[in-house]
Amino acid sequence: MPSHSPSAPSTPLPDFLTDEQRAIITAGYEHAVITAVAGSGKTSTLAWRIRYLLEQGHDPNRMLVLMFNRSARADFQRKLGQVCGQTGLALPEIRTYHAMGLRLYRRFVREGYLPGFSEQILTEQEIHYQVWQLTRRLAPEELADDIRRNKKEYVETASGFIDLVKTTLSPAEVVFESLGYADRHRYLIDLFHSFEQWRKGESRISYADMLYEPVMAIHQNPPLQRRVGNKMDLILVDEYQDTNEIQHLLLRYVAGDRARVTVVGDPDQTIYEFRGARPEFILRRFSEEFGNPLEQTLSYTFRYGHRVALLANHLISHNRGRKDVMCHAHPSTPATSVQLHRSETDAGPVLKILRTLSPEALADTAILFRVWSQSVAIELKLLARQIPYRIDAGKGALFSREVEAIIALLTVVSGRLAARPELDRRALARQLLRFPHVGLREPELDSLAQFLAGFTDGWHERLLAMDFSALSAPAARKLRALGDALAQLRGFRGPAATLLRRYAEATELFEGLRSLALTHESADERIDTVEGILNYLKGLDVNGEDALEHLLALKRQASERADQGVLLSTIHRTKGLEWDTVILPGLQEKYLPYTPRPQDDAQAFLESERRLLYVAMTRARHALHLITRPASQRPHLEGDQGPSRFLTECCVELSLELGDRLHRSPGERPSRLHLEAPLTAVGQRYAEREGVEVAGAPQPAVDASAPVWHHPRVSHAIFGPGTVLAEDERSFEVRFDRGDTLNFSKKSAHLYFTALP
Repeated sequence: MPSHSPSAPSTPLPDFLTDEQRAIITAGYEHAVITAVAGSGKTSTLAWRIRYLLEQGHDPNRMLVLMFNRSARADFQRKLGQVCGQTGLALPEIRTYHAMGLRLYRRFVREGYLPGFSEQILTEQEIHYQVWQLTRRLAPEELADDIRRNKKEYVETASGFIDLVKTTLSPAEVVFESLGYADRHRYLIDLFHSFEQWRKGESRISYADMLYEPVMAIHQNPPLQRRVGNKMDLILVDEYQDTNEIQHLLLRYVAGDRARVTVVGDPDQTIYEFRGARPEFILRRFSEEFGNPLEQTLSYTFRYGHRVALLANHLISHNRGRKDVMCHAHPSTPATSVQLHRSETDAGPVLKILRTLSPEALADTAILFRVWSQSVAIELKLLARQIPYRIDAGKGALFSREVEAIIALLTVVSGRLAARPELDRRALARQLLRFPHVGLREPELDSLAQFLAGFTDGWHERLLAMDFSALSAPAARKLRALGDALAQLRGFRGPAATLLRRYAEATELFEGLRSLALTHESADERIDTVEGILNYLKGLDVNGEDALEHLLALKRQASERADQGVLLSTIHRTKGLEWDTVILPGLQEKYLPYTPRPQDDAQAFLESERRLLYVAMTRARHALHLITRPASQRPHLEGDQGPSRFLTECCVELSLELGDRLHRSPGERPSRLHLEAPLTAVGQRYAEREGVEVAGAPQPAVDASAPVWHHPRVSHAIFGPGTVLAEDERSFEVRFDRGDTLNFSKKSAHLYFTALP
């Protein structure tokens, strides 16, 4: 058995390694959990750790290195090869969780614990086809029309539900309840069981089954636990904050009592909860199940400077139950600049920033969004100004169904139908009849679209001449509203934005989109996309006909996809990535934090959203741009349009002032600094590590400018002190110390409530 105490490395370690890195590399033979902040060089540290262990005489065949996905595996294999270089050391195998699971699966089949399976792994297309068939069969009749209209959303939701169940030991019923879906979607539970019955009957497995099936087999068969465990001496696991329950169990079973396990990750960067990841595995479960491991830290970042580090530290310090780790800029990092832009729109500041960048700098710039609908107005402005961009999903805003429907509307009211062939007119009619959906069954909607396509004008007359008595009351009302709207807008010569707004009001467009959406989030996405187009058209100040020509031209331009230019992406897609310049638009209550559903755990939801912004800010190397709305004297009336509460938590004024002073060379800065911005405990602690004493006025106990429901504790004029439990777009809930739990309007909260420290 190897020695438990560390010894000196046989090859001297490079001078560039920090003391923290050296301590990790040369640690003894014991369990360890390493908290590594964003940009901390953990890949290099782990590679040097493995080299050190190999030089100590550890058998590479008894070492297991686990990576989160194939891309991370390839990157680490490359780094390990560079570090070990010409040493001649045999290297351990580097696997992904799924590769290890599949190897165990095949073994269990050979040993008779699991039935055989086809080596042809189920494709996404095959899974979606089966899910679609099952959805049509199992969903309640009341959803049938909506399912046909929104096939993609229903299929993706059901497929995601199946995968999510397979990240945990919990039954499908428990997972369903945890997601907060309405009862009408309870069919998803039966769908999961039916899909599994079909899959097993066909002897097929999915990507998720590579882990789920062998882990469930191990969990249910004690003999298998003895067979798979205690084969390894050392196991190293990266990105442990993204671990789900099935992956955690697999690690525990493989390690057994023999292997010393090291896990590395950053619980502050857990942003894949929707895939089953939970920060508790690195924060608590690992320590409980692997017996008081050595706790180590990589707290220096080599990516961003003091300003970003201070912003990030202030923000994430508001999360409860996290490890008390502070990211700190290494002396070698760039002096990352930070600019806070206050503007009524996001697109204006974005264009101003991008115009200052060279083509090379543009290619190393990312605009990161909380949700895709935020990108609409910005993408349209980029197209109009011919600024090259890449988009990290799909084809972009101009190919969304909302934009397609708006183009259909403008074509009809501008009298341009005659120029389109009948097949195109049928497609336009179908888009219009779904914007919002008129309530007809799909065959009836197709027949009406075919009927309208036979005419090159006067669609409003055909709609209003229908026999509404033969239709259901909702369908009759919606078709009459559509006909009236087209009649009122026919030949309208005013601004296109006014045209679209009148159409939305006449047809109750937003209410229709919201009522038919599968989830709260998908409803917001669709409505925000329409609002984005509307605001863009408002800025153009053109009529409907000119707006139509403009959108069609932009669509042609967008179809010629560029492979250079600024990147448009969502924050969830950026883990592990970095850019010279990062732009974060939409820092307002509407998007960050994203408006929670009423049933969400408000505190847990806010903590998850903080982690998301933390990840986004720490992608920047040289420049970070934060875009928010102007401050208001009446925040209670702004609702979700006001500046994000997270900006207050970031202590922007202090972070920038202290960051500026710390970026001066040690010879240019005094050992004691007096700051104008109010001082925080986080700021003091950060400065102390830099060897600087700071002084200044203390941070106020209560931020009087913030809406009262942003504070955890409040006091009501009648009910006294209480704790804010939850909130939605219009209201918030308070549990008072005397026992009552009541709901209050955000608009009038300032009249009755005061914030408590």
